[in-house]
Amino acid sequence: MKRSIKLLASAGLLSLALASSPALAAADEKLRAAAEQAQPAVIESLHDMVLIESGSSDVEGLKKMADYTEARLKALGAKTERRKTTKGAGADMVIGTFEGTGSRKLMLIAHMDTVYEHGILDTQPYKVDGNRIYGPGIADDKGGIAVILHSLKILQDTGWRDYAKLTVSFNPDEEVGSIGSGEIIAELADQHDVVLSCEPTVAPPVAKNESLLLGASGTATGTLDVKGKASHAGAAPQLGRNALLELAHQLLQTQDVAKSIPGTQLNWTTAKAGTVRNQIPDHASAGADIRLTIPDGVQKLQAALDEKVNNRLIPDTEVTVKVAAGRPPFVANDRGRALAKQGQAIYAELDRTLDIAEMTGGATDAGYAARSGKATVVESFGLAGWGYHARDEYIDTNSIVPRLYLMTRILIELGKAK
Repeated sequence: MKRSIKLLASAGLLSLALASSPALAAADEKLRAAAEQAQPAVIESLHDMVLIESGSSDVEGLKKMADYTEARLKALGAKTERRKTTKGAGADMVIGTFEGTGSRKLMLIAHMDTVYEHGILDTQPYKVDGNRIYGPGIADDKGGIAVILHSLKILQDTGWRDYAKLTVSFNPDEEVGSIGSGEIIAELADQHDVVLSCEPTVAPPVAKNESLLLGASGTATGTLDVKGKASHAGAAPQLGRNALLELAHQLLQTQDVAKSIPGTQLNWTTAKAGTVRNQIPDHASAGADIRLTIPDGVQKLQAALDEKVNNRLIPDTEVTVKVAAGRPPFVANDRGRALAKQGQAIYAELDRTLDIAEMTGGATDAGYAARSGKATVVESFGLAGWGYHARDEYIDTNSIVPRLYLMTRILIELGKAK
């Protein structure tokens, strides 16, 4: 009898678990149908944007992207603004705002620039191969722009206005650290309750499943500078102070310094010394790529490096090292984690699995958006793809419908929250 009661209790608990399981939640069939109907238009938008070359230093290409995205936002009814970035190539941000009838302030962000040099389409053209569409910047991040534009069109067609304000921000310098737009993004984000950032997600089979991202490294730049003394390399090398040798010594003794500081990573990646073969070099320098997931990482690395470089190999050389902060790290708070789990439940409505990725070594504008902690921020609402920052970048067309469904459904749910 007791065993029977235990079995019945276990069965009851299982039934309750299954009843609350997101996999059994009914999909919004109207939204799913709208996402399916939108797929050809999304592909057309991707084609149009890929044919606009918009590397971070390509001012003319970025202007064309700004013209394109601004026109699309205006067609959706947004009030638009072109805002000059504060540093860099001098391209414009495009900011669109919608006024609604709800209570929450929502923000969507993506970037218009790519890592590719002008002329890349000559060797890396737009092409379709099965469920993959290739093109420079198609995943990172023109796919994110497409998700935003077409999700808003779907919601507009339903008459959805359940928000106090909805802001869309497209910046032109994400791939170079958002040096001229990061502070603007941070300022805008602090005026909103939720920010959804639309970088791509990794497509299967590279990853097991698509995902949402809760963490991304911050960035910093390390500079090591050595001053020595020049002399004739053949006749009087002993009179010189070889800055190149001292630089080599410093690189070797500092290469592992970040390993003692959890949440930091340092890699020396560039070096320069000397101008002619027959002269002892009097100057040498190196640069480092630094990644951070802790807020005080810059200060801790600076202190550790300062201590290390006091140990010199070549007497009478001067060694200085500087760590300059770049994009802040992104680490989602508990509200962000809860929102990502809500995204998982929405994907389950389509009988699809959505993973939650904790951290990536890449850096994104979610770091600026989440810097103060005021807004709830989640990353990677863009399309699924791979090959970004490399040759043969692509998106997987199988991700278009679920990604549109995810964005539209989560915005609707966010609008309901008070």
